[in-house]
Amino acid sequence: MPALDLATSTPELTRQLVDIFSVSGEEAAIADAIEHVVRAQPHLEVVRDGDAVVARTNLGRPQRVVIAGHIDTVPVNDNLPARLEGDILWGRGTVDMKGGCAVMLALATQLAEPAIDVTWVWYDNEEVDSSLNGLGRIARERPELLQADFAILGEPSNGKIEGGCNGTIRVDVTTRGKRAHSARAWMGENAIHAMAPVLERLAAYEAREVEVDGLVYRESLSAVRISGGVAGNVIPDECTVHVNYRFAPSRSGAEALAHLEELLAGLPVEIAVADLAEGARPGLDAPLAQQFVAAVGGEARPKYGWTDVARFSALRIPAVNYGPGDPSLAHADDERVPVAQIERVEAGLRRWLSAG
Repeated sequence: MPALDLATSTPELTRQLVDIFSVSGEEAAIADAIEHVVRAQPHLEVVRDGDAVVARTNLGRPQRVVIAGHIDTVPVNDNLPARLEGDILWGRGTVDMKGGCAVMLALATQLAEPAIDVTWVWYDNEEVDSSLNGLGRIARERPELLQADFAILGEPSNGKIEGGCNGTIRVDVTTRGKRAHSARAWMGENAIHAMAPVLERLAAYEAREVEVDGLVYRESLSAVRISGGVAGNVIPDECTVHVNYRFAPSRSGAEALAHLEELLAGLPVEIAVADLAEGARPGLDAPLAQQFVAAVGGEARPKYGWTDVARFSALRIPAVNYGPGDPSLAHADDERVPVAQIERVEAGLRRWLSAG
């Protein structure tokens, strides 16, 4: 089992975590290392669930926060082991999200008596199919472990608070036609040609900017894939466009689907939902959230992409994203994080958890 040195700095602890191979589905080694460390802390109650590790204080504080982060990464591509160049740490997972996990581990072991009871969650399988997600598994099977008044997800946010997240829905829009020999095209009905008005409506669509609890979320609607055709001499009888709609958390998934159906009303298409994930309102009006923002400093921003904060929102727990790393570098082969950003996020969380 890899050993983690808690006597070192948090950026160095980040490097240690990065160097433990933990591509989705292969998180046992890093989960073992984290579990070993937190079980040695007398102030923490520890639960292992698959390759997820939950550690909690039970000090009887009037409020509790969940601070969570995933321990898996996307596949490695010649970007391990980690390397430190100047004040920048490079390597797979430095951004998404070993920096956040290291901050959590440092604070979980060092803060024996935080002003707020804390549930720390390091979970598996975030980077793959939603049905495998470790946080989702705990929410379904052991929701009592996630009970809290507020939640923070350590997803990369450039060390700034990002409230809630947009929802996302993906649908297959299909047109039907009739096959014929292309030399006698008039005897068939071209399903690809029939898709033209769908593409025209998508191209002309003007995305909304929607204010939700003081944050302005920007929506987007895009055709992201198209398929159709049989052979070079056959009029196609089917064409499908895969459409992704990122909708503000003021809308439910059902309302998002209804909006798409309204947009394409009157066209001879079939619409089938391929994937749907609800958004999450920012929840910054919660007293604990306001205390957090005041302690950390800066101005909260909206999260345009979908993150696991939505899982907390589904449990009626307000949640924000707050972690080191530029989200635009997540999954990139040149993943890298400034050491100063790791230290700043750690200092902000420490200040809040110590003062309450």
